[in-house]
Amino acid sequence: MIEQAFGQSSAWSLGVEEEVMILDAETLALTPGVEALVSWAEGRSLPGVLKMELLASMVELATGVCASAAEARESILALRAAAAEAARENGLAIAAAGTHAFSTPTAQQIAPDPRYREFVEYAGISARRQAVCGLHVHVGMPGADECMAALEGVLAWLPVVLALSANSPFLAGEETGLASSRAEVLAQLPRAGAPPAFGSYAEWEAFVERFVRLGLADGYTRFWWDIRPHPRFGTLEIRVPDQPTSVELTAAFVALLQALCATVLEGPPPRPAERGDYAQNRWAALRFGPRAELIHPDGQRVLPVPELAHELLALVEPAIHDLGTVELMRALDPRRCEGDRQLEVARAVSLEAVCADVAERTVRSG
Repeated sequence: MIEQAFGQSSAWSLGVEEEVMILDAETLALTPGVEALVSWAEGRSLPGVLKMELLASMVELATGVCASAAEARESILALRAAAAEAARENGLAIAAAGTHAFSTPTAQQIAPDPRYREFVEYAGISARRQAVCGLHVHVGMPGADECMAALEGVLAWLPVVLALSANSPFLAGEETGLASSRAEVLAQLPRAGAPPAFGSYAEWEAFVERFVRLGLADGYTRFWWDIRPHPRFGTLEIRVPDQPTSVELTAAFVALLQALCATVLEGPPPRPAERGDYAQNRWAALRFGPRAELIHPDGQRVLPVPELAHELLALVEPAIHDLGTVELMRALDPRRCEGDRQLEVARAVSLEAVCADVAERTVRSG
């Protein structure tokens, strides 16, 4: 049996994980600096932790348990400031976006952790390509069954969130033509995209335990789905957004996903999301971002992302008011994503200018 902590924190409590790039302060290229940043943060009073990620040129900023989206925003601001200070002291900089504009992913060093080296040995080139950064939002769930119900209710709307968060139009120095190159790269991992439809939490648990027994995974965190239960934290973990550059957008997506979880659980039990529709919508969202046309969650219509976004915002509006996150949500613009700014800067100036702009806005936000 997998350890559970559902219901142990207040309803709709939050935890936020930002994956942030580490750059050489002069060249703005990805550089392996995670050990220096993690060591700097040890023993300091922070509202969370700095942690290693797969690549040594990335660092994870993970908040503690937050009672509100506003508290999560303040925690992320403090963690970004701490990471930026640690970086400056080591001739480095931090930058928050879905991908780096010009550094080559496969040239990056693997972080000095045996688990990561074992994973690279297993996954090969698909692992070495994972120089991508995402925003992971944990929403506290009252119970295991509620977690699975929320997963189904939230899943159908996640391509809209991906489209609005798209922030990775470049990869290895190329304009890919994708709004979210990150989402395409993630799909190369085993057990990616949407999870199978499980009839109950017990079915999900049995599925995970069977994979562990077969030697295909060492736990449920080795399932890189866009959304998954995280029973040890007592949360539903939503992993689909590209990493925002702006703290304001991080806070907006956190508030949106929190409100969506509350909305789907306070209504009638959601029906299982259609996985075929999800696969189509995920591809369209990563390709076109806010310009995508997606299948409506009811399966009967195709609508542009801005229309679906307005419908989603209307759906969660009562929960947003109840949770006190109206102001945080104002940062969302259903017509644009942050990747649009990257493209504009690159076309007007250069890829180096994109990295400089991203790095500056990472620490200026808020």
